[in-house]
Amino acid sequence: MAKKRGQKYDKIIDAAVKVIAENGYHHSQVSKIAKEAGVADGTIYLYFKNKEDILISLFEEKMGRFVEKIQERLQEESSVERKLYILIEMHFMQLEKDHELAIVTQLELRQSNIEIRQRINEVLKGYLELIDTVLQEGVEDGTFEKELNLRIARQLIFGAIDEIVTNWVMKDHRYKLVPLVETIHPLLLRGLAK
Repeated sequence: MAKKRGQKYDKIIDAAVKVIAENGYHHSQVSKIAKEAGVADGTIYLYFKNKEDILISLFEEKMGRFVEKIQERLQEESSVERKLYILIEMHFMQLEKDHELAIVTQLELRQSNIEIRQRINEVLKGYLELIDTVLQEGVEDGTFEKELNLRIARQLIFGAIDEIVTNWVMKDHRYKLVPLVETIHPLLLRGLAK
C-alpha cells in the first residue's frame, strides 16, 4: 500500500526532523512529533506505521529530493571535474542550510537498529550510484586512471564528504561547510587522476 502524501505528510516529516534533532531518536516520542506538526497523535498513524517508519520515510523524502536535484545539475555539466565539484558542493550546501537534518543524518541515523540501517542503506544506493556514474565517466574520458577501483573510489569520496559533515555537526556548525569544497575537491581529483 502506497503512503498517503500531502501537506500533513510533509508537516509530519519536517516536524520529525526538528524533534529528532533536538531530542535524539530514542527520546522522540510520536506524540512530540505530532505536537510539533500540529496534528493529533492518531493522525501520525494514518501516514506511518511507527516511529521507525517516520525516520526511514524522512530520510527517503529528503534524500530522494536531494538526489533529484543533483541529477538535474549534473546533466547540465559535461566536465567530470565539474561534476565532482557539484556533487561535493551540493552535499555540503544541503546540510549546511538545514542543521537539523544534518544532525539527524550524521548522528541519529547511525544510532538506530540494524533493520533501520539496512533500509537506510537501500535509500542511500541512489546517491552512491550518482558517484559511480561520475567515476565511470571519468574513467571513460581519461580524467581518472583506467584501472581505478570504482568501489574503493566511491567509498573514498563518500567517506571523505561524510566525515567532513560529521565533524562539522560535532563542532556545532561553528564554521561554514561549503567553502571546504575548495579544499576537498582538488584533493579528491588528485587521488583519482591518472
